[in-house]
Amino acid sequence: MKQVLPYGLILAFICTVSALALAGVNYLTRPKIIAQMEKEERQSLKELLPEAKEFALAKLKEDSLYKAYNRKGDFFAVVFKTKAKGYSSNIEILVAMTKEGKILAVKILSQNETPGLGTLIIEPEFRNQFINKWSFELDKIEAITGATISSKAVIDSVREKSVSIASLIKDEK
Repeated sequence: MKQVLPYGLILAFICTVSALALAGVNYLTRPKIIAQMEKEERQSLKELLPEAKEFALAKLKEDSLYKAYNRKGDFFAVVFKTKAKGYSSNIEILVAMTKEGKILAVKILSQNETPGLGTLIIEPEFRNQFINKWSFELDKIEAITGATISSKAVIDSVREKSVSIASLIKDEK
């Protein structure tokens, strides 16, 4: 019983030192992590809309999106993020859409769905079904067999957000 206090103090000291070390590493690496995330986001934007010369971050009501400009400097498309609750995780999706509302491309940024089933949402066979579709046509996209919840989550999220964004940008120039 007399040994409990010294062992408790030793354990508290070890936990305090570990927490401080972890906080220090987080403080030192945070700028690099943020820079890497921004770089990956820029690459994803270019991957979705390779014909865009420039992207400008815009805030429309509560939504943030990127406006894409072509070589002539004309606004022609937007790229926005949307999230969905899949079968076992949250799914983060990046969507490119014309200013008229036609979906150009979809990219899954993050997901932790069931390997071999839900993870099929990242495959081109699923994502390519969105290309050149209007939001009202997304119900024609085939869900992945065995991963209906994950694929329906992506479809529904893209549909809802694209309708919302299309209404916000309809008068943008």
